Amino acid sequence: MEQIVNIILESGRSALDMALYTLLPIMIVMLSLMKLLDAKGLLTTITDWLAPVSQKIGIPGLGVFAALKLSFVSFAAPIATLNMMDTGGTANRQLAATLALLLTMSQANVVFPLVAVGLNVQVVLLTSLLGGIAAALLTYYLTGRGLTNDGSSGVRLQAATPVPRSVVQILSDGGMDGMKLVAGMLPLLVLSLCSVTILREIGAIDFLSHTLGPLLNLLGLPAAAVLPLVTKFVAGGTAFVGVTLDMLQQGQLTVLEMNRMAGLVMNPYDIVGVALLLAAGPRMQAVVKPALIGAAGGLLLRAVIHFWWF
Repeated sequence: MEQIVNIILESGRSALDMALYTLLPIMIVMLSLMKLLDAKGLLTTITDWLAPVSQKIGIPGLGVFAALKLSFVSFAAPIATLNMMDTGGTANRQLAATLALLLTMSQANVVFPLVAVGLNVQVVLLTSLLGGIAAALLTYYLTGRGLTNDGSSGVRLQAATPVPRSVVQILSDGGMDGMKLVAGMLPLLVLSLCSVTILREIGAIDFLSHTLGPLLNLLGLPAAAVLPLVTKFVAGGTAFVGVTLDMLQQGQLTVLEMNRMAGLVMNPYDIVGVALLLAAGPRMQAVVKPALIGAAGGLLLRAVIHFWWF
């Protein structure tokens, strides 16, 4: 019993250290910047500008906006936009392509905290875009071609009438949103670090490392990479950040190895991410299968590029 209590306390200390000194400052700055760009209409302008091109790959204007939210806010940020698409009559085929795009692209709440410890953000954003486009194309023209294609195009983002606010107020609101986001991440961070430590203590991680080690070695990754990989696909991106930062600090994982596997893990394609995005609306269930298959193709492309690049 004493050992379990010690694991809980140590997990809590590690989670608070990461939240306060790594996640919090980065998310406050990023959310403040995004709030300012949104308030000034820049995001809407970008969305409208890209919409004619994005529709060629099955992504309506609102889908572009959702992708921007994912890439520069967090994996939970596109949910409101997905709900607008779900209830606004966007065709199922376009909805599936958008979901595949989001499941393949990198989420800001994972990318930007790890930039501080050596993640190559330029390569990650490049493969995020390429992989997302590939996933959308696969879904729209192949796996989701049997879905209905009627409904509104959802090209233009209809913004609400803005309430006049000063730049300071906008930045402050963004900072508060960043603090709320980190606060919301903290419970999952503590639980995931605690769970991973328990799995390590009972030998489950060692078993997986021994079993999957030869395969990982072929990919240029150490057997220790099993821990962050299992954590990501079971507990989500936030948990992956916590475990990866801890392993980097302890020297169990190198920056090169982190960048090498980034193409496979920097995305919401996990149990937590898929469940959260599916909660955006009732029609998401009907398009999830073709979206998951299309996203798998996009992630394979991202993984290959990262293993080749690094």
